[in-house]
Amino acid sequence: MIFCDTSTVAKLYVPETESVAVRRRLESEDIVYVSELVRAELMAVFHRRLREDKWTRTDFSAAVRQFTADDIGGFWTWLPLDGTIAAAAARIFASLPETVFLRTADCLHLVTAVQHNLPEIFTHDKHQIAASQALGIVPVVIRSSDRVPPV
Repeated sequence: MIFCDTSTVAKLYVPETESVAVRRRLESEDIVYVSELVRAELMAVFHRRLREDKWTRTDFSAAVRQFTADDIGGFWTWLPLDGTIAAAAARIFASLPETVFLRTADCLHLVTAVQHNLPEIFTHDKHQIAASQALGIVPVVIRSSDRVPPV
């Protein structure tokens, strides 16, 4: 069981150095938790690649279809993004030390982890990695050199 933010989920659909290792790791898990925020953020990642001419419309559509198939197939276990999460995020910002750089979406992912008693967040986002420790969440980065435990 693991909890991933969008930066990790995106590596399943956007070919990058860690993509193969991320796929292996996630496919070896019985449950892959993600915040509902991932739905919108991932589509934004796909759209950015289209907008920046890194993908064709065909590439974009293929990624959307694959994500949709994975979702319908039950690959993701969705954690709600509701008023409780938003209120907790607001409270975090009210008490966060001024030295911590924390973006709103990152805070929503971290608060989701806290609210669901998930001690780790799988992320590839340098800002998320730095900020997670302020909320007591351990950041985990899957590297292409990491050995994947046998299934």
